[in-house]
Parts: sequence; structure tokens; C-alpha cells
Amino acid sequence: MTNFISLLASVLAVFFVLIPHELAHAFIAYKNGDGTAKMYGRLTLNPIKHLDPIGIVLCIFTGFGWAKPVPINPYNFRRYRVGLFTTAIAGVVTNYIIAFIAYPLCLVLGNIALSAITANTALYYFVEFFYLMFYLIYLYSISVFVFNLLPLYPLDGFRVVESVTREVNPVRRFLKTYGYYILIILVIESFFCDILMRITGLSVIKYFDILGFYVQWFAKNIIGFPITAIWDAIFGYPITWPV
Repeated sequence: MTNFISLLASVLAVFFVLIPHELAHAFIAYKNGDGTAKMYGRLTLNPIKHLDPIGIVLCIFTGFGWAKPVPINPYNFRRYRVGLFTTAIAGVVTNYIIAFIAYPLCLVLGNIALSAITANTALYYFVEFFYLMFYLIYLYSISVFVFNLLPLYPLDGFRVVESVTREVNPVRRFLKTYGYYILIILVIESFFCDILMRITGLSVIKYFDILGFYVQWFAKNIIGFPITAIWDAIFGYPITWPV
């Protein structure tokens, strides 16, 4: 029962994180004058239009992943650099807002609701499901925020670099030429480190997981810290995380 609840909560959390992320890209691009995403049917909450199978699986099991890139034509933007920059950060800004909303819901459900309900009842499992789902929405949101701001093509971080540099910039050209391959290597290395850790049970392996360690450390200690600090101060106690 617990495994089913965890899997279902994880799948729904991915939908709540990745779909608004891509919709935000499409919406801001449209507002900047580019109707390409709308023409391809991406200005929608329909998950079929946005989700990438590999990105979904990675997000469910590792906490970071991606959806189908939103097609844009930056030359349609009324102001090229402004349009490129605001479209690039739209997804992660949306994820940060979602994380800010999800965290206090975890506090309420985990620290208040579950403690007041008799364990192993239908109501308990119902509340536990939403508690876990909002926890994963928070966790995935800040993780996707950090992951997508890596300055590697084709992630949002590279688009930010693109918006503030000239095309002849050597760093930008390097990131565009080799960024995809670096990203693939990092993802594969992280995947195998995760498998080894599950098989051996050696927690030290996580320090060799370059991408996973980077995403988790920055997500928890840098990106997520303002959210947890604000809400913990308001409620007077930190969240009780799911095991």
C-alpha cells in the first residue's frame, strides 16, 4: 500500500512540476511576441503535449528531469534579449512559486493533520498521500530549478547565457557545442551511481554522483533555504519529512 501511494504521489508530483514549467515558457514567449509555441499546441496544460518519457522517469526516480523543450523563435521577440531571458527563466520561476506554495501544505498535513488522525485508517492514508505528494512537488520543484539553470545546451541556463552574451563569445560557443554531451555524461554517471548505491548500500557513492550531489546540495542549502526559513518561522517548527 505504501509503495503504491509513493509511486502515485511521485507521478502526480512530476505532472505538477514539469507541465507548469513548460507552459510558462510557452506563455512568456507568446507575450514577448513569438507565437511558435502556441502554433505547436504547447500553450496548454495537456500533459501529452509537454511530457518526455525519459525526463519523466528520471524525475520520478532521481528528483531531476525534463519535459519536451518548448519551440520558440527568438527572432520574433519584440525585444530579442529581454524576450530570450524572460522566456528562459519563466519555467524555473514558476517552479519556485510552486515550491513556495507546496512547502507549507507539507507542514500542515505532516505536522498537524497526520498527528491528529488514527494510524492505518482510510483517512490516514488519504492525508498521507497528499502529504507525500506536496513534499515531492516541493522537492522536485527546487531540484528542477537547480538542474535547469545549468549553463549547458539545451537547458534553460544556456538560454540565459545566450541572452546576455554575443554569438561569437567562446564560452557560449563551447557550451552550445559540447553542453549536450556533457549533460548526457552527467545524467548517465548519476544514473549508475544511483544503481550502485542501491545495490551496495554504500552511502559514500553519492559523493561521486556529480550531478545528483550538485542538484541536491544546491536545492536544499541555497534554493530551498529561503522557502523553509520563511515558513518554518511562520509555523514555528520545521517540516517532518516522509521516510
